[in-house]
Amino acid sequence: MTTPPPQGNPFAQGQPQGQNPFAQGQPQAPHGQQPGFPQQGAYAPAPAQPRRKLSFKTIKNIVIVIAVATAAIGGFIASRDDANTAAVGDCMHRGSSDDNNPDLEVVDCTDSKAEYVVLAKVEGSYSALTAESKCAEEAKDFQYSYTESGDGSDFLLCLKDYKK
Repeated sequence: MTTPPPQGNPFAQGQPQGQNPFAQGQPQAPHGQQPGFPQQGAYAPAPAQPRRKLSFKTIKNIVIVIAVATAAIGGFIASRDDANTAAVGDCMHRGSSDDNNPDLEVVDCTDSKAEYVVLAKVEGSYSALTAESKCAEEAKDFQYSYTESGDGSDFLLCLKDYKK
């Protein structure tokens, strides 16, 4: 005849059979509540989150946005004095010695940089030959013609030296 093996933990000394040996010292949950969860109203406020530091990527993106905005604003301010804003009677300054791109800009006639005065401004696209004949029609005493095209507004300026 064989005897059945003992029930429970054979290594537990002095433990009653059928009980969890690890449950000693743990409080029993009140009726209707699950063990391990706090009672209602016992929640403490969450600790404040530490401030997040700006990452290198965020700082880099901010610097790029500022640089692009500065370039755009600078370009706008610089373009306000371009030849396309010139009107009859305005004085002009030549910013470059290159005849293909003289970089004309509007200046105040009292400015020492004033070199030319605008006698006529004609809208449209003109070649060198047609620009000379058109300026002869529009302004009898012109000395120079300046044409600009390709940036959305084609025009012709008829100029002469400004006498200070």
